[in-house]
Amino acid sequence: MLIFALAALVCFATLPRTQQISDRDTRRGLTALLLTSGSWAVAHAGFLAVPSLQLKEGFYIAGLIVGFSTIGAWLYFCSAYTGRSLHRYQSYRRVAVGLFAAVVLVKLTNPFHHQYFTAEVVQTPFTHLEVQHLTLHWITVGLSYALAFVGYFMLLELFAEAEMDATPLQVLVAITGLPVVLDIIVYSTPALIDITYEPLGVAVFAVGVCFVYLDQFEEVQLAGELDDPVILLTRDKRIRDTNHRARELFPQLVGETGAPLESILPSVAKRLGTGDPILEIHRDGSTRYFQLVVSPVGASQARLGDEVRFTDISDREQYRRELERQNDRLESFASMVSHDLRNPLNVAQGRLDLVLEEQTDESPNLNAARSALDRIEALIEDILSLARQGQPLDDRERIELTSFSTDCWEMVDTASAELDVNGEFVFEGSPQRLQRLFENIYRNSIEHGASDNLVSNNGGAGFTVTVGPLDNDSGFFIADNGSGISPDVRDQVFTSGFTTDRNGTGFGLAIVSEIVDAHGWEITVTESADGGVRFEISGVEGIRS
Repeated sequence: MLIFALAALVCFATLPRTQQISDRDTRRGLTALLLTSGSWAVAHAGFLAVPSLQLKEGFYIAGLIVGFSTIGAWLYFCSAYTGRSLHRYQSYRRVAVGLFAAVVLVKLTNPFHHQYFTAEVVQTPFTHLEVQHLTLHWITVGLSYALAFVGYFMLLELFAEAEMDATPLQVLVAITGLPVVLDIIVYSTPALIDITYEPLGVAVFAVGVCFVYLDQFEEVQLAGELDDPVILLTRDKRIRDTNHRARELFPQLVGETGAPLESILPSVAKRLGTGDPILEIHRDGSTRYFQLVVSPVGASQARLGDEVRFTDISDREQYRRELERQNDRLESFASMVSHDLRNPLNVAQGRLDLVLEEQTDESPNLNAARSALDRIEALIEDILSLARQGQPLDDRERIELTSFSTDCWEMVDTASAELDVNGEFVFEGSPQRLQRLFENIYRNSIEHGASDNLVSNNGGAGFTVTVGPLDNDSGFFIADNGSGISPDVRDQVFTSGFTTDRNGTGFGLAIVSEIVDAHGWEITVTESADGGVRFEISGVEGIRS
């Protein structure tokens, strides 16, 4: 009786310590396990302590019910601790509740069917209520052990995957099953009465996890959830433990537990706590890139150190570096275009202006030459813009759609067209590039979408460009009520050089597409509600005011 009372006290006293476990679901599972096991131990102590036969039987039935509920708490804890999501599935929860209700009903109705247990008072080894278990009891016990074994399997699999020293935790888990030995001894000696002893094992497990090995408990959980190489460091940056993948990546780690990280892996130690978390490793003729993620380890107030995780980002990093090289080449090309072509173009334009000034009569050929040179200059400007607008953004600023779109409208020769801003949308972006985006779309609408009868003959009152947020606040649109874009060519409008105007360069909407890509957004072209063109920029994350 005292042992079960002590087990209950230990389980309940451990509850505050569980709050130091960082993972919420694991914390909930262990808390539930301690509550049910402690209540189970209370029921056993009550069964042994009360004098009344009726009360004894009541405590025994309560113990049977609470004891079976520990299986649910155990499985919830094992699923959460091992990184599974089985405890979150509603279908599994419903099955568990239904099974628990059925077993409880069988136990509560035992006085009617007498198939679960019978009880009688015996005098040896002392006066107590002796329980004889029957068929339904053994069926329930078999089911309980089968379900409990599922939890053990999940834990053992985690210990194997963690590839770290989990011996103390393995011992604690084994202790939770040792009371089964006592259950077996019951049938071979009268020294122990026929009662389940599992609460004792859970009490020892609770003390071990929450008071002795709490930090290692979380370390193993973190390591088991990761497929990446992991190094555990002490607070003074010494190697505390490593997993198998870390030792494969860095063979020099083998046998170096306790050694300073700086002496074994100086390149890794150099990057800890710096702004450059990318580690470049050359091996076997290839180069791999790893991102270092450092997380503090320790559930108690005294932190144990850090966990260093190495995430392989080789594909992403190689793509980024290749993109940087392409951008450098593009910038070099743009500079060449700007310098090597603009200078002779300016000379040709200057000479042509002198000739035009000397001419007394207008010359169609010279005017055509002047138009051709102006077109070349416009092409150079657009090529430079296209080369630079798609480069990565350095920073973003707060953009308010209403005021920003209006300011951009005022920078464009809009003839007599009107702007209608329909709704506010606040987001972040590059003001310089977005100004070019709005201006290019405005010009495209006015130059290509506005028909003569709208802009010229009707004073422009009929042609309107509308700007507003998308319905789901995931971006914004720019639309007009002009002639629209044929569905046959909508897939081509963002292609460099594509234009339906023989005087156009075909780079305006291509530049728009590059600006959108640089922001990480998407742009599509559809027909507006008025039959014109509608540009939708989506994937924009709004800012709540």
